[in-house]
Amino acid sequence: QVQLVESGGGSVQAGGSLRLSCAASGRTSGIYCRGWFRQAPGKERQGVAGMNTYTGRTSYGDSVKGRFTISQDNAKSTLYLQMDSLTPEDTAMYYCAATSCGRYFTPTLTTPYNYWGQGTQVTVSS
Repeated sequence: QVQLVESGGGSVQAGGSLRLSCAASGRTSGIYCRGWFRQAPGKERQGVAGMNTYTGRTSYGDSVKGRFTISQDNAKSTLYLQMDSLTPEDTAMYYCAATSCGRYFTPTLTTPYNYWGQGTQVTVSS
């Protein structure tokens, strides 16, 4: 089992920045695919960004490209999502996710994930 705990959410004005963190623990061996998702009230869950933690290769949703950056710490246990130039449309609950995958596979926004965090709320006001 893998446990994921998000932090870093909060309220910010449009144009501001936030950095989300996702700490992983448990049996993380082979868990090379990690990602961030979000879900706004009344909307479907949306993929935001994904990363292969072995290669460092990433993927992003069109709506966040150039504004959000996914990264990891040197120990590869904590995943980050740096969010800049936030808009009210970014308001949502943000979830991190993880799953085992091939060492050289770059997750897409539709890659199925087995492990999920509890989420952290991001609210952007205009």
